[in-house]
Formats: sequence, C-alpha cells, structure tokens
Amino acid sequence: MVNDLGALLHGFEVALTLHHIVLMFAGVLIGILVGVLPGLGAPNGVALLLPLTFAMEPVSAIILLSSMYWGALFGGSTTSILFNIPGEPSSVATTFDGHPMARQGRAAEALSTAFLSAGFGALVGVVVVTLIANQIATFALRFSPAEYFAVYFLAFAAFIGMGGTDPLKTAVSLLIGLALASVGMDTVSGEMRLTFGTDVLVKGISFLVAVIGLFGIGELLATVDEGLHADAVDARLGLRDVWRTLLGMPRHWVALLRSTAIGVWMGITPGGPTAASFMAYGVARRVSRNRAKFGQGEPEGVVAPEAADHSAGVAALLPMLALGVPGSATAAVMMGGLMIWGLQPGPMLFQERPDFVWGLIASIYVANIVALVTVLSTIPLFAGIMRLPFALLSPLILTICLTGAWMVSGSGFDVALACGFGLLGYAMKKLDYPIAPLVLAMVLGDKAEDAFRQSMLMSQGALSIFWANALVASLMALALFFLALPLLQRLFSRRIPA
Repeated sequence: MVNDLGALLHGFEVALTLHHIVLMFAGVLIGILVGVLPGLGAPNGVALLLPLTFAMEPVSAIILLSSMYWGALFGGSTTSILFNIPGEPSSVATTFDGHPMARQGRAAEALSTAFLSAGFGALVGVVVVTLIANQIATFALRFSPAEYFAVYFLAFAAFIGMGGTDPLKTAVSLLIGLALASVGMDTVSGEMRLTFGTDVLVKGISFLVAVIGLFGIGELLATVDEGLHADAVDARLGLRDVWRTLLGMPRHWVALLRSTAIGVWMGITPGGPTAASFMAYGVARRVSRNRAKFGQGEPEGVVAPEAADHSAGVAALLPMLALGVPGSATAAVMMGGLMIWGLQPGPMLFQERPDFVWGLIASIYVANIVALVTVLSTIPLFAGIMRLPFALLSPLILTICLTGAWMVSGSGFDVALACGFGLLGYAMKKLDYPIAPLVLAMVLGDKAEDAFRQSMLMSQGALSIFWANALVASLMALALFFLALPLLQRLFSRRIPA
C-alpha cells in the first residue's frame, strides 16, 4: 500500500501540469455537451474523440478521454432531471425522482443533489481503486460465466423482490424487456430472432432509442394528457440552493455509503454503471424510511443512483487496466485506445508504464473536482430552463428526442421506433406498469443470456454449475431470496393479526 501511495504521488506530478489541467477542462465541457444530447452517450463521444488523440501522448490522451467521460455522466443527469430524457443510459434511474422534483419547482435542489452525490461516489470510487486495486483485481479473476449470470440474475430478482411495486407487473415488465433484448442476431449461433424478415431489425433494438421513447416522448404524452400543457414551473435560482443542498447532504450519509458500495462492486464485476444505478435505487426504495415518497420527488431517490453511477464508472476502469476486461461500454472504447497507442492492458501495465496508470488515477481525482465545480456553477442556468412555459418546452423536448434517436445510427427507422416506444411508455404509465425493469432487462438481457448459455456449455447442461462454489452459490441464494421475498412478506403479514 505504501508503494501504491508513492506511485499515486508521482501520478499527481504527471496530472497536475498546466497542459493536462487544460485538457481536463476541455474534456469535461465536451463531456457535458455529449451527456446533454440524448442518443450520443459517453461511449459514442469517446469513440468520436478517439481519432483526435492518436497524435497525443498516451497519458494526455487518456486524461482527455476520461475527463470527457466524467463530464458526460454529469451532463446525462441534467436532461434526466429537467426533461425526463436520460442523456446517458446510467441516468435513467435519476429520472424517477429527479424529474418530479423539477416539476415541483425544485430543479436547483435536484441538480445540486445529483451532482454532489455523483462527486462523492466518484471520489470514493477512485479512493477504492487506489487502495485495494491489487486485491480487487484478484477477486475479479474468480468470475466465470456462471458468476456473471448470477450477478445479472441477482439484479433482476432484486427488482422483483425490492421494487416496491406489484411483483407481477414488475415481472411482466422484465419479460417484455428480455424479449426486446433478444431481437436481432443471436450472438452465439448467428441466427436471426424476432426480425420478422426485416433487415432493419437484424442489428437489434437500440437501448438508447428505447430509452428516448419510453421516457422522453412517453413523459411528453403523459404530461399533455394530464392537462399541464400551459404551465410554467417555478424554479428557484441562485447558488444559495446549492449551499443549502450541500449542508443537507449529511442526512443522506447512509444512502451515499450504501449506494457507493453497490456502485464500486458493480463496476469491478461485470454489472456496470447502469445496472449499479438501478440496483442502488431499488435497494434505497426498499429500505428507506421515506419509501412511500419514492417516485414523487424524494431526494434520496436521486442520491442513490447518482452515487452508484459515478462510483461504478470509476471502478469500471480497474478491471480494464489490471485485467484487460472492461467493466463498461466506455471502458471498452478506452481499452481499444490503449491498444492503438501500443499499450497492452493487464497486470504488466502497472509494471511497465506506472506513469500512465497512476497519472490516469491521479487525474480522476482532479478531473472529477473540475467537473463538479463546472456543473455546480451552471445550475442556475439549467434550472432557469424550467421557468419556460411547457408550451415552449414541449417542442424543444420533442426535437431533442427525435434528433437523439436519429443520431444513434442515422436511421429514420430509429425515429419511428422511438415514437413507438413513446406510446408504449405512455400506456405503461397509465396502466401503472413500472418502466425501470423493462429498461434493466434490455441492458442486461443479452449479457445474461450469453453467460447462461456459456455456463450450460461448460457444464454440459447441468444447472449444478450455479452452485459449484461458495461465490456463485451465495449470489444465486441471495437472488432466490429476493424472488421469494414478496411471497414471504404476504405469508408473514397474514399470520400477524391486525
């Protein structure tokens, strides 16, 4: 550990140069723009920026790309809260309570809560990466396809058991999401599934298109239906709201620590930031004293997903650097950049290029502070948008949604698909079906199916592989407990006399 701290100090010497600080500010600003534009996203933004880094030194290039990533995570929260349009897939869970807070005239409070929670999660995540990188890398090596599937199964089961809504409706939403995730080419056999003979479905259904439709257009339709078409939201402005929120953050310390722990774990294991934000929100909703207020503008419903999202985003870089196994889509793009720059991710990278590894880790500390200060200073500007009448905002929101859907792949079919998902989101909201499980299943469906099939090939069809060791058995047992939890609660409540 002493050696690691010495290497970190050397990393700060690398990161804290004028050139690299300028790159951090530039990366954060580009990232905020990327995060605000739905349909682009951090992975696409990093991919678009990657060719510009080929002539740069690897350390400078990775600092620019990672800073853009942190900015995109903050930017994705902004549109989630203001317009109910997740700029990033991992910002979906923030919409559940962030947007209701904005509609209640608490946009500044919602944005402050999101950014401060995200900053805390990122800071703890990078501290964990600094202190226990070697131990966690060794633990992550124990994951085989069976453990991967157990993690995904646990995420699904936690939503059913701890979602706080009708378990049957949650299960139906999950099944719809799994069906949508299976559209397109089977990654194992190469066969086409649920394409109905159309070429446009061969590539599958884009998760971002679905999210834009379900949340952006769906919320727009629901708002018009509820008769709020002419109302402006009274959003208080000023940095006083930021300071008031900052002083009130300690009361959420339990949710912050719990959600950050979930994020770090899901970042290092194959869950990733999106699954981490959903899981943290589900756990918070289940155990909070204010669980009845979740979905109606509860600040803890913003704290949990944001802290988990950013801690997972930071932690996902560890398996990419130490094992060559990216923990998120953005980390995968960055790993491609490392190979282009002539660097081979893995344990030897720490030995051969300590300036690169520890320069990157040190830059995460600085870049997240830069990102936090930048987004906090823009809160009055963002919150002021909510003062506009809905009659002016609705065309802007619809334009952003349709433009974002088109930007995913430049296809008119994606625009039509987003409109279709908008109708689905509106119908699910009217029928009181939760949308979050559907989105989670679309994110993890392919990965869960691949992990299950690989496990079956390894065991020649024997389900005993999911109980073959203590790690996978404990994950599966916890998942089964969550599945049975609604039934156990019902049986327990019947035995207790009123």
